[in-house]
Amino acid sequence: MSLLEAIVLGIVQGLTEFLPVSSSGHLELVKHLFGSKLVAEESLLFTVAVHAATALSTIVVFRKDLVEIFRGLFQFQWNESARFSWFIVLSMIPAAFVGLFFEDFLDQLFSGQILLVGLMLLLTALLLILADRAKFTNKSVGWKEALLVGVAQAIAILPGISRSGATISASVLLGIDRTKAARFSFLMVVPLILGKIAKDILSGGFNLEGDKLLVILAASLAAFIAGLLACKWMISLVRNSNLYYFAIYCFIVGTIAIASQLII
Repeated sequence: MSLLEAIVLGIVQGLTEFLPVSSSGHLELVKHLFGSKLVAEESLLFTVAVHAATALSTIVVFRKDLVEIFRGLFQFQWNESARFSWFIVLSMIPAAFVGLFFEDFLDQLFSGQILLVGLMLLLTALLLILADRAKFTNKSVGWKEALLVGVAQAIAILPGISRSGATISASVLLGIDRTKAARFSFLMVVPLILGKIAKDILSGGFNLEGDKLLVILAASLAAFIAGLLACKWMISLVRNSNLYYFAIYCFIVGTIAIASQLII
């Protein structure tokens, strides 16, 4: 992978992380267009690295919220801040379980599985359409909602299923206010990404040198800058815009991806 390819992939990740269009799916599609020859382990490592960069941009944007979450975890009173903090922890359990016990299987999915990406983009489009038709409510996140949204996040590990699209759609379909759903969706992924990075560092997963290290750093920097710019804009867009347009986009891209595999 060249330095230019890495930067383009980083920008794609940064922009699509906050859109309900699947950043992991777009990474696989762009890598396929570039003809990148990364093996599964390297491909997943690259994906984790640029996700970490966008997680950092999320931390910058939501720094005040994260401070409140940490305070809530260590308070000895069951107030709104504490409840929200423990709901974030609860939502992490399904995805953490899948990541720990199905890691080898997941590695194989991040190796140019374009047909799978296309099918999952169609599923994302369906989820967005269903969420778009849901009623507007003022409901907050409860423990049942946190767990179910966590299940949606675990399923969204598959490339092509939008994590934000799946979690926001699940939240809205459960009756949660859209603004609260977007905030919860963006915050719940940060601890998981940081945990994944720590696991890979301890297992030696980031032992890269020379040109490969430069490529990872360039992609991560590009993802961070793009994510930082896109995050605030996307929060407002998800809050106020119609998810139907994102569904159309996912349907078109998914159909093209499937057709490219069946025709060739």
